[in-house]
Amino acid sequence: MKYEAADRGFTLIELLITLSVASIMLTIAAPSYRVFVQDSQLIAQSNSFHSAMMLAKSEAVKRSRPATICSSTNGTACNGGAVWSNGWLVFTDTNNDGVVDAGEQIIQVGSPLSGGNALNYNNGARVTFAASGFAVGFNGTFSLCDNRGAAKAKRLILSNQGRLRTETGGGTC
Repeated sequence: MKYEAADRGFTLIELLITLSVASIMLTIAAPSYRVFVQDSQLIAQSNSFHSAMMLAKSEAVKRSRPATICSSTNGTACNGGAVWSNGWLVFTDTNNDGVVDAGEQIIQVGSPLSGGNALNYNNGARVTFAASGFAVGFNGTFSLCDNRGAAKAKRLILSNQGRLRTETGGGTC
């Protein structure tokens, strides 16, 4: 039987060279991809929390009554802790006590952070926005960290005027 050029497969040497080049490329690309995924996850979580904070502020202004965002582990009540990694609640806080009481509407429930990331607040377990949109007395820094530590952390800094800005690096992880 006569073989033609189109019927032949790869030689062993061609296969080994191809596998060698592919393994070198993967060795170079894999660490960069991991950093890209971690950075993307921090940005997405930071944006989600930033949106929840601005929702609380806009609801306070829209309803002309205080609105609170607090850390929560069960999605129905505030847990009173400075660790926000397990989720949060945005709710109308008619009596301004930072607790979800009967008749106060839960507006949004934030889900727990994925990837083992941590979100901490240096000024307590809640932020209450007044009807003016100000958060007087609740200014502080939220630190969003992954396993790379403070150097890659996202910091969300809240002013008394209710303005939230984001910085990279620093914070307490």
